[in-house]
Amino acid sequence: MAEPDLNLLIALDPLLADGSVAGAARRLGLSASAMSRTLSRLRAATGDPLLVRAGRQMVLTPYAEEIRERTQNAVHEARAVLRPSKEEVDLSTLRRTFTIRANDGFVEAFGSPLIAAVTAVAPHVCLCFAPKLNKTAAHLRDGSADLEIGVLSDMGPEVRVQALFRDRFVGLVRKGHPLELDGDVTVERYVAFGHVVASRHGHMSGPVDQALAALGLERTIVAVVPSFPTALAVARTSDLIALVPASFLRNQTELPRDAAGIATYAFELPVATGGITVSQMWHPRLEVDPVHRWLRQLVLSVCRQQVPL
Repeated sequence: MAEPDLNLLIALDPLLADGSVAGAARRLGLSASAMSRTLSRLRAATGDPLLVRAGRQMVLTPYAEEIRERTQNAVHEARAVLRPSKEEVDLSTLRRTFTIRANDGFVEAFGSPLIAAVTAVAPHVCLCFAPKLNKTAAHLRDGSADLEIGVLSDMGPEVRVQALFRDRFVGLVRKGHPLELDGDVTVERYVAFGHVVASRHGHMSGPVDQALAALGLERTIVAVVPSFPTALAVARTSDLIALVPASFLRNQTELPRDAAGIATYAFELPVATGGITVSQMWHPRLEVDPVHRWLRQLVLSVCRQQVPL
């Protein structure tokens, strides 16, 4: 069997991305007729029309939709292999902005030491922390984000993943709360108070509730807020119990204290919920980029210094 012409992949990528023969021709610097001939060869090679006319426009076939992302990744990988990256990078003069998608809890815990580590060797590099409104690999794929940090979800098989640290949830109340003053935090005392839950999507149930349900118990959710810092702010000035990652408090020399001098008390949960692994994720096209590799190593180093794996 004859080997396929891998050069066709270079043409297939813009064809599927633009959904247009003319658009693909412009991107590749070819004439429209040459691109049309290439499309004919691609149709013969794949056994699929790929692009079909719908009125005055061309649309992708179901097969073309299915392979569009795979084609893009294959082309990125091939170019990375055939284009050796510079090993020597002058970080002191590097000017670049990295966008990191992470929740507020991560930025609160690790933002300051990470920024300090970056600026110490690359003073012209800017870290842009973007909110994670949803768990999706779309931002990594389209290049609008350089790194995604969080608990691994279904990001797609091509996304690279590296574990940063193991975390766990702890309870948090204001200093002087009855849970702090009146002995051990038992599961019965834990469910006797109202709770504030941090959830971007308004979810009210999680591993803690599942563990309580196994004991025939249920906690009372009084408020749902969008982030851990907000949950902490509510707990500081009420009798509600907040649930936050232990890493959220790790880099502070003492528990959080606001301008009015209100401190907080953290305690281990009276039920077992299991730990969570926080990872950094990136698109394979950045795998061999020396500057991106430097950033990933720095993120790993800062996280491991704060919280071991």
